[in-house]
Amino acid sequence: MSGLQILREEAAGRVTLRLEGTLDGRTAQELSLSLRSLGQSEVVLDFAHLREFKDSAVGVLTHGLKESAVQMRGLATHHERMFRYFGVVSSPTTNRAYYTPEDIFSA
Repeated sequence: MSGLQILREEAAGRVTLRLEGTLDGRTAQELSLSLRSLGQSEVVLDFAHLREFKDSAVGVLTHGLKESAVQMRGLATHHERMFRYFGVVSSPTTNRAYYTPEDIFSA
């Protein structure tokens, strides 16, 4: 059975948690506990090295992420969208590779 490895890196007052393995509902609870133990530290969650990311983990993680200022990187578009459905924005949408009809009509 595969699990989740959380590799902690600290640099310049920022804690990066690099996630490797499988992130599902159970391992997301473990990750939430790790995030709570960091308190008010500046935290970056790096999802880029996950082998498997179950949608059920998003629901578990959002409870802790709404109250904290955690940055997320390495998310697939699908999971970025899932977090957004739960009200958690992974990163500001500054440079999109496409345009929307609203962009044209408001220009």
